[in-house]
Amino acid sequence: MNLVVDIGNTYTKFAVFKKNELLFHEYFEASVFVEKVKSVFDSFPTINHAILASVGNLDEKAFEVLMLFCEVHVVSQNSKVPFKNSYATPQTLGIDRIALATAAFYHNQGGNTLVIDAGTCITYDFVNDFNEYLGGAISPGINMRYRAMHEQTEKLPLLKKEAPLDFIGNATSSCMHSGVVHGVLNEIEGVISQYQHRFEHLTVILTGGDSHFLSKRLKNTIFADSKFLLKGLNYLLEYNKH
Repeated sequence: MNLVVDIGNTYTKFAVFKKNELLFHEYFEASVFVEKVKSVFDSFPTINHAILASVGNLDEKAFEVLMLFCEVHVVSQNSKVPFKNSYATPQTLGIDRIALATAAFYHNQGGNTLVIDAGTCITYDFVNDFNEYLGGAISPGINMRYRAMHEQTEKLPLLKKEAPLDFIGNATSSCMHSGVVHGVLNEIEGVISQYQHRFEHLTVILTGGDSHFLSKRLKNTIFADSKFLLKGLNYLLEYNKH
């Protein structure tokens, strides 16, 4: 049984897998990490392997706590991957993107797959029908766009994400909501269209914290899977056991 630990910019996520079956998942703030580790091992005492992924610097305390309970694999650019990595600077490739590419490989082996992760940033990661990771793109996420408008201007307010009623805003707040939400939607639609023109039979996966909010508003056919990163980390753990 495997424990997946994903330490993100905002929350830490736990997921327990029995082979490829997701049995349990939760997310919480970093301050309760030790309590949550004890709790998950009490609930699932047969966990014998864990994988730790952190988008920032490795949390040494988290690693040390996990090591008390089981063998731990820390995801890095040196982790073994099942796909051919053609990224020009593999040493700079984010571990979240490594995990997403791994999930894409197993989800659609031998097919063209674009993974869109709508989180703090929006990342685009592409694995082609030769099982080769080519790269993709990175752009600001929804909340980052709201913050940028507030922090880099004198008078624009800091707003929370909200679906605009129309693409034509008639007040400052509705103009900002339209600019952010429709801007992101048109960006994603445009990126998908570019990939569809170049690659046949494209499968598109949408994941990340804003995936549910966006999936209902996108015109393109996509598969929304908020657990795609966790599944990719579990696949990575299994692949690196050998």
